[in-house]
Amino acid sequence: TDDDMFSDVFCEKSKKLINVHLFALAAKYYSLSNLGVCTPLQDVLEALRGDNQGTTGIKTDEFMNNKKSHEVQVLSELVNNIANYCGIKQVIDIGSGKGYLSSFLSMQYNLKVYGIDSSNTNTDGAHERNRKLKKHWKAYQSRARTDVESQRFEKANDRPVQSEINCKAIDEKPLNKTSSLQCQDQATIQDVVPRDFTEIATSETSKQTEVDLGADERKLSEEVLTILSVLPADAVEDLSLSQCNCGELCEEEKAQRKMASLKAKASKSSESNLYFPLTSCITAETELGDIITDLEDCVMVGLHTCGDLAANTLRIFTAKPEIKAVCSVGCCYHLLSEQFENQEDCPDKVWGFPMCQYLKDKGWCCGRNARMSACLALERVAVGQMLPTESLFYRAVLQVIIEEIYGVTKSDRHVGKIFSKSSSFVDYVRKSLKKLELDDSKLPDSCIMDYYEKYKHRMNELEAFNMLKVVLAPCIEVLILLDRLCYLKEQDNIAWSGLVKLFDPVKSPRCYAVIALKKQSCF
Repeated sequence: TDDDMFSDVFCEKSKKLINVHLFALAAKYYSLSNLGVCTPLQDVLEALRGDNQGTTGIKTDEFMNNKKSHEVQVLSELVNNIANYCGIKQVIDIGSGKGYLSSFLSMQYNLKVYGIDSSNTNTDGAHERNRKLKKHWKAYQSRARTDVESQRFEKANDRPVQSEINCKAIDEKPLNKTSSLQCQDQATIQDVVPRDFTEIATSETSKQTEVDLGADERKLSEEVLTILSVLPADAVEDLSLSQCNCGELCEEEKAQRKMASLKAKASKSSESNLYFPLTSCITAETELGDIITDLEDCVMVGLHTCGDLAANTLRIFTAKPEIKAVCSVGCCYHLLSEQFENQEDCPDKVWGFPMCQYLKDKGWCCGRNARMSACLALERVAVGQMLPTESLFYRAVLQVIIEEIYGVTKSDRHVGKIFSKSSSFVDYVRKSLKKLELDDSKLPDSCIMDYYEKYKHRMNELEAFNMLKVVLAPCIEVLILLDRLCYLKEQDNIAWSGLVKLFDPVKSPRCYAVIALKKQSCF
């Protein structure tokens, strides 16, 4: 059994670690990547798309840092595919922060996005950032459009014009041996994808002895526009309207083109602001209809939702009929509230952990230290991005000072990121004491340095201890993520749910998403 396999990791009597190598093997064995419970991202995308292949869009690294660009590019493509699969256009971005994901979803994929964040500062910043981004967006799109056009014209002579591409039903490949995204009577591709994506007008040029060059040019332009139709309407100028000779058109054609032009202008006006940053604190009891007045069928998404917000996102999803799908990437596990951590008698309180009934029945508790460990990034350490040993050492010695000099063992206040702003250990201690509202006047510099010298020789021990925590981190994250997945599996209205690795863990350590779609009867 598994227990027998790793029974020699700890001493049976003292419970101390005696086999570091076996400890590391056990941690790897119980990591999410080794358990085989994740669904590959590519499998999910293929099942969502059916025959409608993905498209190349704007590169986010032009206006985001490398980490954020990677996250937004991957997650936005997934969310767009989920929205198309469900046939909906509204997205709610929970914990939207500075609005990077929301802006990109609205501008690149023409989705109507409500970004909700508890911070007014973030919401105001998102407004301003979105305004500036819009100014440069057409330039980004123009560059991408030029690339697509050149590729399209290069391929035009390499293959025959297709007479017809038939719409096919979605190929519902099972995501595992027993489940698929939806039941077998799911709508065909026509129901979720615009006709322009799957059908190109027929041509009779092969029967003609005299080629109408003007007609061929217009046809080619229309095929280019079919490719470009994945971009927002206000980014695409209808080439067929601007290039043809209107004097040669019949009155009926003129009327049709005029109507198309008016529709394009109306669409451009209505879609000029598809991202709406809102300020609100989201809890499990939040009524979205009170925040979003035109709430309709939608996808709920959260990119690195902190602490309990990730758990509450899933609870809202299961409770609200309008939310047809959810994609949640959590973070900040140390901020989770735990039902069995302090044995508090709060029967009506909604806790961040555990969520599933199985762990509730077990009375399972992780504890803050374990949850802090779950936030560490093993993959980054593995590629040489070492832990900040000196800052961790500063923090450890500070805690000894606070306990021995001030008698404080627990505080609701936090030191925060003081290390990078400190010129020395003495400066670090004094800044920290002020943040904790403790009187530092009774603590001379010499006393502070005495503590530093007393523990300096144990810095290597601290580094080794933290490396063990890093190795164990994935196992604790597994417990938290599987708890959320099991919670979804316990619900009656869920058609499919799974864990999906979205991001490169070196770029973005919190890389797993909890994804779920409701049953078709709930649509």
